[in-house]
Amino acid sequence: MSPAKARVPAIEGWFTLDSDAPALIGSRCASCGTFTFPKETVFCRNPACSGTEFADTELSRTGRVWSYTNACYQPPKPYVAADPYVPFALAAVELAPEQMVVMGQVATGVTVDDLSVGCEVELVLETLYEDDDHEYLVWRWRPTGPAPDDRRTPAHPGPGHPPAADGEEGGSRA
Repeated sequence: MSPAKARVPAIEGWFTLDSDAPALIGSRCASCGTFTFPKETVFCRNPACSGTEFADTELSRTGRVWSYTNACYQPPKPYVAADPYVPFALAAVELAPEQMVVMGQVATGVTVDDLSVGCEVELVLETLYEDDDHEYLVWRWRPTGPAPDDRRTPAHPGPGHPPAADGEEGGSRA
């Protein structure tokens, strides 16, 4: 039996390797408390702050899908795709305690049909690729329960169309 491969991050310093409770590693501004991911080391991203000191911090492991899409077409180089290319889903996940949105790929086997705005997700680790000695890991988002139905007509029909008054259908009034 061959020895187990060493599990290493594909991107050093962006997430913990705790397989039971992985977490993204962000930073928090010492001046204003703004969270960032990936970590900030130079200046605060909050335009109202001139802070330059940051503490590394583990971000929330769970969040809600803010938006999502799929990558049906293979991205250009330097992206390295499996052969043949397999489409995958991406999710923008809101981390409520940090008041931020983090973009990431969703777990293997999860498609856009499994996602919905507001769907609860958790951070998991998956293998990106392997070589003879290492298993290179990345973080991904995995739904934790059934997706709420966000495919209904929105409460506000969009720009240029004011919300309907009580008892009216959506659209503009003439």
